[in-house]
Amino acid sequence: MSASGGTKAVIAALLANTGIAITKFIAWAFSGSSSMLAESVHSVADAGNQLLLLLGGKRAQKEADAEHPFGYGRERYLWAFVVSIVLFSVGGMFSIYEGIDKLTHPHALEVPWLPVLVLVIAIVLESFSLRTAVKESLPHKGKSSWISFVRHAKSPELPVVLLEDIAALFGLVFALIGVGLTIITGNPLFDALGTLAIGALLIVVALVLGIETQSLLVGEGARPDDVTTIRDVINAHPDVEALIHMKSLYLGPDELMVAAKIAFPRTDKLGQVAAAIDEVEKSIRQAVPVARVIYIEPDVYRGNPNEHPSTDAIVIRAVD
Repeated sequence: MSASGGTKAVIAALLANTGIAITKFIAWAFSGSSSMLAESVHSVADAGNQLLLLLGGKRAQKEADAEHPFGYGRERYLWAFVVSIVLFSVGGMFSIYEGIDKLTHPHALEVPWLPVLVLVIAIVLESFSLRTAVKESLPHKGKSSWISFVRHAKSPELPVVLLEDIAALFGLVFALIGVGLTIITGNPLFDALGTLAIGALLIVVALVLGIETQSLLVGEGARPDDVTTIRDVINAHPDVEALIHMKSLYLGPDELMVAAKIAFPRTDKLGQVAAAIDEVEKSIRQAVPVARVIYIEPDVYRGNPNEHPSTDAIVIRAVD
């Protein structure tokens, strides 16, 4: 996985969730809290999700072959989508089931101080994990909002870890409130309600992840600012008359494909056009390093024969 994939954040989350899951299961075994059991399963699901993200990053590094000539970069999108399914099914649905079961078969908490202690420690550990994810995301986030970053990031790992950590913190708070109110009132109803709240939260986060990664799987084009940069680079070349048509597609988080039809002077010889295309490709890669696969089709401008094409009248059909 490349640096942009946030490997450090994924590993930090994996270690935190593994340790937290073990302590939560111990606390559940002694206390019988359904909120604690839901949180235990949540942490196991999160740890499994981090392993899936690491697996996707590893598989994405496979070299291109005859069957997959553009490589395996989209493996990272695939496994991020699987993460959303796991979070929904294992985390969310199990918590809903456990909450309903606790409502219909309530029982008092045993050793009530233990789940409270474990939840407080888990909140501290999850906060450190979230801090790492935020720190790793800041260079990629730029000036955009966090919502925009999650929606438009081309590397799925950081948004996934961010959402998982935020959901984990909220889930821990829900569990702490449920367990705390149960201890204060002696009514196990609050523990069950905390479990249901955790399940609802996980389902919402899973749906958000699924929608965003689905868009990446289907195929997203270059960001609007990169489209503008590529367009300007092409038009800046002295031998280019006009950019007639352009499309872009992310082959993976770190690999953008650009296809463009460019008008060259009718009088240019093949050697001149080939040299100009090489220069344009080089300039595009310098301006937008992620644009690694570039196909340029030379053409002639077929507009008004008495009007020289200008850069102000360019047809752009980029996939955004």
